Amino acid sequence: MGTSRCKLEFQLTRRAAELSRLASKMTNSPAVNAAGPQAKTGNKRERLMAAACRLFYEQGVERTTLADIAAAADVPLGNVYYYFKTKDELVKATVDMQVDAIEAMTGSLEQHRSPASRLKALVEELTAQADMIAQYGCPHGTLCTELRKRPDGSDPASGRLMRISLAWAERQFQAMGRSDARDLAIEMMTRYQGTAVLTQALGDPSLMSKEARRMERWIDSIAASSPASSPS
Repeated sequence: MGTSRCKLEFQLTRRAAELSRLASKMTNSPAVNAAGPQAKTGNKRERLMAAACRLFYEQGVERTTLADIAAAADVPLGNVYYYFKTKDELVKATVDMQVDAIEAMTGSLEQHRSPASRLKALVEELTAQADMIAQYGCPHGTLCTELRKRPDGSDPASGRLMRISLAWAERQFQAMGRSDARDLAIEMMTRYQGTAVLTQALGDPSLMSKEARRMERWIDSIAASSPASSPS
């Protein structure tokens, strides 16, 4: 499973917005299509995870049933329980999958030379699928919010996706020599999530691109006044 997942290389918001295409990508993966029963097992499991990601995003966790996921993945409902005993197990698996995607994406941003350019590249990743955000909201923000609203209110997955991006942004501001790196990281993520909510509420994808430009100028201004970094 790890090999084919790496081949997919779906990244944060951009890839979340393409989840409707993931099932076919997984089916076409060389690792998935390799001969043998293990390949078939991986095929079905990954199809179920891709379908779950898409449906959780488009219609929410609580409104999505295992039968919905099985139908979307073209897997018999009875087979679902071989891979996931409960929907909660499938929710956890999809969160783990998205965590891996975020870590892969932020890792790829390290190719940029300065902290400012890495942060601006993150902004571009987050706003790359404004049309999908206008329709369904931020895939990670909406998922975290919904998990937090579950009856026991204590789902540990509710904040994982946010914490990873927040910690990464904080490290970039720290690399600029900022003593207020944590506060700046929170401000950055708050601006993005707030804009995502407005974008969905108003159905206006242009809000994302406009805010992205403002955030890039904000990042440059912080970098210009920081001791250990310069804008790029």
